[in-house]
Formats: sequence, structure tokens, C-alpha cells
Amino acid sequence: MQYVGSPSGYEAFVPSGTINYNGHTDPVGDLILSNGTTIRNVIWNGQFANTIIQNHNQIVQLDNQLNGKMQDFYVIKGLVPIEQATINGQTYYVTEADKINPGDLAGFYTYDKWVPNFEVAINTPGTYAAVLPGNSPVFTWNNLTGRIADEVLQYKVYGGYPSGRDVLVQGKETIIPYGVTSSPLGSAIPFDFPQQIYNPSS
Repeated sequence: MQYVGSPSGYEAFVPSGTINYNGHTDPVGDLILSNGTTIRNVIWNGQFANTIIQNHNQIVQLDNQLNGKMQDFYVIKGLVPIEQATINGQTYYVTEADKINPGDLAGFYTYDKWVPNFEVAINTPGTYAAVLPGNSPVFTWNNLTGRIADEVLQYKVYGGYPSGRDVLVQGKETIIPYGVTSSPLGSAIPFDFPQQIYNPSS
């Protein structure tokens, strides 16, 4: 067993499908570490495995229904315990999820191509999370950010998620719109229910 990531950073598990592991179905995908390194072929084994599969299936279903491109991902605060395993001749890295404190784990979704940016942003000092008011001009911006903000909100409505108007705010008002899945909702992750309101300067 080895621990990867940073004790004070945030890592992200990004599911892409499922795999049969030790007689049960587990999510499989990538693990993006706080330093930006991506570990491929990661199996999520243990707590929340079924929840992650259900969340991922729902996002895929909403992608088809709403013609969108969202991706669910799961932020882990601190180190992630993994061990190497060989399945059908292929090397995998198995996350021992039961060793992760549930308070250190939360589920999110955003535009699929922005998941790595989200991961970099939450590990960058000064980034904070905020909420867009319902009448925010961001929803009408004629660019990718505006479109994604609107899409994230649609997924919230159709998926019944608790939140879909959140944004990560970086320096110079670069924002990443995102939503929160219904579970897991880690109490140690400060991005799942931001209190601050975001009003763009333009």
C-alpha cells in the first residue's frame, strides 16, 4: 500500500466506467493528484463505490438527454491510499476508499474538459468558491463560460442535485462553473456549499 498526493492538497478521482474487481463492480477512471500528475487505470474500491457508479451513470444519461458534456468527479482532501493490482495482464491502481475519512470526500460535476483546471484551481492559494445569484449576467455570457454555467444549472434541475450555481473564482476573475452531486458531501471540503455571492465586474 502506498499513499499518493499531498497531505494538505486535494486529489480528484474521475470515473469513466466500471470494472469487475474481486467479485464486485467498482468504478474505474483517473486519479488527478494535487501536483497535476494523472494516474490512469484507477479502481475505486470500498465506500461510495455504488454511489459513484450511480452518479456517473446519471451524468452520462443527462449528457445524452441535454446534449451536454459534463463529467462527475470526486475530490479527496489529503493523501489517497492505493495499491497496484494486475487484472487480465493489465496494471491497475486500487484506491482503498474505506481508509478515506468520509468527511474528506465530496462529489462535483463540471464541463468534462475543465476537470483538470478545477483540480489545479482548488490547489492554488487564493482560489475561492462562490454562488451565482439566479439573475447573474454570467448565465447570458456569449462565451464558453456562460454556456457551461447555464448547462451546469440545467443538470442541477434535471438531475435533482443540491447545487448547480457554484463557481470557483481565480485571480483576474477567471471562473469555473460547477455543480455538486447529492453524495458524497465531505464536511472538510470547502467547495461544496459556498456562502459567498459572485458578481462579475462586467
